[in-house]
Amino acid sequence: MSNSESNGPESKEVPEPAMGFENGGEIPKDSSRRRIVVVGLGMVGVAFIEKLMKYDAKRREWDVVVIGEEPHLAYNRVGLTSFFQHRQVENLYLNPREWYSSMPDGSLNYHLNTKVHEINSEEKTVKTAAGEIVPYDILVLATGSDAVLPRHTPGHDAQGVFVYRTIEDLQRLIDFSATKKGTTGAVVGGGLLGLEAAKAMMDLEEFGKVRLIERNRWVLSRQLDGDAGGMVVEQVRALGLDVLLSKRVGRIKTTEDNYVSGVVFEDGEEMDCTCICFAIGIRARDELARKAGIKCADRGGGIVVKNDLSTSAPDIYAIGECASWENQTFGLIAPGIEMADVLAFNLTQAKVHAPRKFKRPDLSTKLKLLGVEVASFGDFFADRDGPKELPARHGRKDVKEGTFNRVKDLTEGPAPPPVKALTYKDPFQQVYKKYLFTMDGKHLLGGMMIGDTKDYVKLVPMVKNQQKLEIPPSELIVGKASGDDDTSDLPDDTQICSCHNVTKGDVANSVKDGTCKSVGDVKSCTKAGTGCGGCMPLVQTIFNKTMESMGQEVKNHLCPHFEYSRADLFNIIYVKKLETFEQIMKACGKDPNSSGCEACKPAIGSITSSLYNKHILDEQRRGLQDTNDRFLANIQRNGTFSVIPRVAGGEITPDKLIIIGTVAKKYNLYTKITGGQRIDMFGAKKQDLLSIWTEIIEGGMESGHAYAKSLRTVKSCVGTTWCRFGIGDSVGMAVRLEERYKSIRAPHKIKGGVSGCVRECAEAQNKDFGLIATEKGFNVFVGGNGGAKPRHSELLAKDVPPDDVVPILDRYLAFYIRTADKLQRTARWIENLPGGISYLREVILEDKLGICKDLEEQMEQLISSYFCEWTEVIKNPDRRAWFEQFSNTKENVGPAIEPTEERGQERPSYWPKESAKEDFRGTKWSSLAWQPLVEASKFKDLPTGDSHATKRGDTQLAVFKVRGKYYCTQQMCPHKRAFALSDGLIGDDVANNKLWVSCPFHKRNYELGGADAGKCGNDDQVNIATFPAEERDDGWVYVKLPPVEELDSVLGTEKWKIRKDETADPFEKMDKKIKGMKGRKPLFESHLPGAKGEKGTANFILAGGERASNGMDW
Repeated sequence: MSNSESNGPESKEVPEPAMGFENGGEIPKDSSRRRIVVVGLGMVGVAFIEKLMKYDAKRREWDVVVIGEEPHLAYNRVGLTSFFQHRQVENLYLNPREWYSSMPDGSLNYHLNTKVHEINSEEKTVKTAAGEIVPYDILVLATGSDAVLPRHTPGHDAQGVFVYRTIEDLQRLIDFSATKKGTTGAVVGGGLLGLEAAKAMMDLEEFGKVRLIERNRWVLSRQLDGDAGGMVVEQVRALGLDVLLSKRVGRIKTTEDNYVSGVVFEDGEEMDCTCICFAIGIRARDELARKAGIKCADRGGGIVVKNDLSTSAPDIYAIGECASWENQTFGLIAPGIEMADVLAFNLTQAKVHAPRKFKRPDLSTKLKLLGVEVASFGDFFADRDGPKELPARHGRKDVKEGTFNRVKDLTEGPAPPPVKALTYKDPFQQVYKKYLFTMDGKHLLGGMMIGDTKDYVKLVPMVKNQQKLEIPPSELIVGKASGDDDTSDLPDDTQICSCHNVTKGDVANSVKDGTCKSVGDVKSCTKAGTGCGGCMPLVQTIFNKTMESMGQEVKNHLCPHFEYSRADLFNIIYVKKLETFEQIMKACGKDPNSSGCEACKPAIGSITSSLYNKHILDEQRRGLQDTNDRFLANIQRNGTFSVIPRVAGGEITPDKLIIIGTVAKKYNLYTKITGGQRIDMFGAKKQDLLSIWTEIIEGGMESGHAYAKSLRTVKSCVGTTWCRFGIGDSVGMAVRLEERYKSIRAPHKIKGGVSGCVRECAEAQNKDFGLIATEKGFNVFVGGNGGAKPRHSELLAKDVPPDDVVPILDRYLAFYIRTADKLQRTARWIENLPGGISYLREVILEDKLGICKDLEEQMEQLISSYFCEWTEVIKNPDRRAWFEQFSNTKENVGPAIEPTEERGQERPSYWPKESAKEDFRGTKWSSLAWQPLVEASKFKDLPTGDSHATKRGDTQLAVFKVRGKYYCTQQMCPHKRAFALSDGLIGDDVANNKLWVSCPFHKRNYELGGADAGKCGNDDQVNIATFPAEERDDGWVYVKLPPVEELDSVLGTEKWKIRKDETADPFEKMDKKIKGMKGRKPLFESHLPGAKGEKGTANFILAGGERASNGMDW
């Protein structure tokens, strides 16, 4: 039975929030409601409370007191490993602290860090370790389990022995590992928990090596057979985990001061290590019940419960890992959630519905362990242990035959289980599937999967419902060759989220009844996706399809300011010939006076550039640009910029190399060859950009548009230019294509490639467009990309003559620019087109829509409008003014990160891991006084807002002007201590009177005004100081500031400068290993004896030492 089937109408009610409830406050003594005391605030305990509150929302019969032993609110134990990345327990909380106080007054009362010491079932009270007496009407034990520590093993109590169960266990492991850098850490136990613990120890990056010790011949022996487990072993070994199989720990070796030094196995072998984490199982925490005389299981432990989850004591129930049902305890979360649901339902709904019973749970699991997809479902060991149950017809036959052949079984051994296994094993792709069927192949009993688990959610209900197969078993194991998961063929009772027992029907119904209008609502309402998170793609698909079935479009709006997708907005702007942000907001925006936000501004800037190609630094457009476009260069970690001239096709002359080298030496720029065959110069200060560009442009080069969402490069091999295998002139074609499409802006960056033959040295098949030369012309590929989700491109046209390449690419790129979503790469765009590449061929090659001529004309107009953006800035005094560091002084400040010299060049030191978490917003200044800071004439009244960086003492401040009003904040974003807020995009929510600036580095949004001024809207760990600002009659902007010395002591640039010694060298260990390698020369020296080496030779040439006194004969 699904959750939705068992819920009464009152379960849909949402409780009214309490007023004035304080955490830890006592329940009113005169409450007429009955009291449930829950012992244990873990995942199952809080699930019971959630479900009880939901079911009891209308009647309000119950008050709940929950007592948790840990100092934390209920957290996601399934996601415990993620703690090693963020180290914030709040990130694991299943519900925020506010949720507990939002319950109706008196209905929920919780106690943390409190252990229940005693149960008095006759007086119906519990006693805490502190002596507090808490009466109950119903007592629910959700005490969970403890990790097993083998106390019979000598050395088990040594320093460095851990278990893997709670936040405190992890924190102790983190602290201890920091003292054992570079040593070996060990995990004992190769089950689910053991692999999780091993991943955690590897993620710490403290141990030089992590070893997993498993007593069986393969890992995950409770879920997988030998072949599947062996494949997992191969994969985790490839990921760097050292796995020891068939090993049992005999004793733990210790030092004189009782620290772990190694282990001795039962076979006599020894292994050195400094840390051991045991993950060999769990033991039900039933000691509280045993002490109270409540019946507990003798073998395996656990509080014995009936089908209604009641114990041997009246009005006492047990749920979760502490409960023993039919002599079984369950270590997975799903059975515990089901127990919680059954009990909550029976305590609230049984008066009007038939009581529910806890039934044999489904122990199917689908996990990702160390990056390996693993799943087992149904009766996955039916071929080894015999089937637990069979469909009716098969079951009767088997019982009858068993009776007749009992004597034969005794003499010849039992017959093999009445099961047939179908197995698929692909060692190249690391995929293993074994599905178990009845003898006639009509019913699926269970199975296991490694590598490819996409069919898991479809197979589980087949087993649970004993569904008769209408297809040959082989079709199940082969599966679909391609395509995304579709949910249309799944019945409503299909379990989508195993962590919280949420079905497809639960998700769909929450959307249909209007409760949920977004995927976030679905997660909050049903809890789907709040456990391990593996079900979220299916949840998203079900949500989308349900919305579509109701005739409601799944919103793909650009942002809250525009109820249009990027493609819709492009067409409106194109048809209405709108050119400015102000025109577009008035014609298309929800609020015609809005300033937009960091999401819509760059998208609109991109659209208008794709249509009109006007200079993006003009007044009407500069406020739309993110920082890279705003300064025509890529901002780097230390606030400086990189400069990349265009090197079309990767072809460059020696003269241009000399110019680039000279510029880099003059301005002390770090140089590197990019993946797109260009030279990148890093470390250019904003105030130096104009001078650098001038020298580059005087040398015959131009902007490479590496900062823009536009064509970056067209990479090439040498082709027939030089290569003896070349079939086509790849360099000539690449140069022509890059020169044609340079500067055109698109929804995302575009990269191209041209290879001269099928050897594919230019990697053209992972580019947005790529050409490979053939004997008849070029094969044209589209829709490939690298990045986070790499995709191989697809063939658009074959054997295209060189003359026809341009019209095809013109159409393709213009169609992409018109129809793609915001920040959508060509790969995802083609995947989302109806019909994919086939549809694209019809549009581009067959002119299915009759728009090919339009597309070519649009591209021709865009290409003919080309200009070098750097050149136009240099020539224009108004644009040049944007490249001053501060608007109120000619004084400049160096980068706020100390440089690190490395391999003959300087780079910024690494960012520290922690943000600056000072409460800048709450700073108590000794006094504030109005000070003239910057001339008001510097600011423009722009629809997008205007901003400038200023300097006072050693403190950098950002001043903003939005809709005639001034705001002032610190310039430093505390997240990465980057001095850049004045360069951020301004956003607003006019309806709620909110205004913010979005940091250009990582989009932390800080409110500029109102009661929440200085707060960060998307990261509550950081905030900024704000100061009142106003324009006065003398033409200056005044800011109310503290004394200079006090201001500098809190916000000074030097105070927050990132020092080199704040972070460790990540290559220290590696460098020790490779030091002294044979044939390795010192970095700047020559292999030739007596030669000058790199710097000596360069200085010799520059000084005129080559070719007589006049220098090299160029």
